[in-house]
Amino acid sequence: MKLREEITNYVPFDEEEVQIKEYILKWIDTFDDVLTRNNEFGHFASSAFVVNKDRTKMLVVYHNIYDAWIFPGGHADGEADLLSVAVREVEEETGLKTKVLDNSIFSISASPIAGHIKKGKYVPAHTHLDVVYLLEADDKTPLIFREDESKGVKWISFEEATGNNIVDFIRPVHKRLIKKLGDKSFYE
Repeated sequence: MKLREEITNYVPFDEEEVQIKEYILKWIDTFDDVLTRNNEFGHFASSAFVVNKDRTKMLVVYHNIYDAWIFPGGHADGEADLLSVAVREVEEETGLKTKVLDNSIFSISASPIAGHIKKGKYVPAHTHLDVVYLLEADDKTPLIFREDESKGVKWISFEEATGNNIVDFIRPVHKRLIKKLGDKSFYE
């Protein structure tokens, strides 16, 4: 599986990602179907850390189910090319065309998703194995949003990215993404 190889080759940014990488690899080796929601225990999602050209803001959407702000992303739904999923989700959720800054995985996370109602059907608690890519967009371009999934979309400062209005389990992920973006030595 190409995705397993990408995860294997991913160099963790910190100790937390070392543990998450091991967890994701065990998940891939344990379950047959990790790319679709048919695996009710957990499955892959792909997200985008979208920054402006000045690297001072990030893009977030107001998620209806979580009732808070989060970076754009969505389920793999069977697609193994998670970079394509991330790019598509940004365009669908915000209307923005993005520039891919790096084709490689930028970050990984494993997030607990509480049971919730979606489209009138109960979805039990499960885990999202999230692969995050680094994208850039013009923060002057008008934004749109899908009312069926979101209550809004906006650019926020990095200082706002870990505030109380951000999805609780994503705050530490946002913090790690921002720290990694600022660590120039990581790219050398």
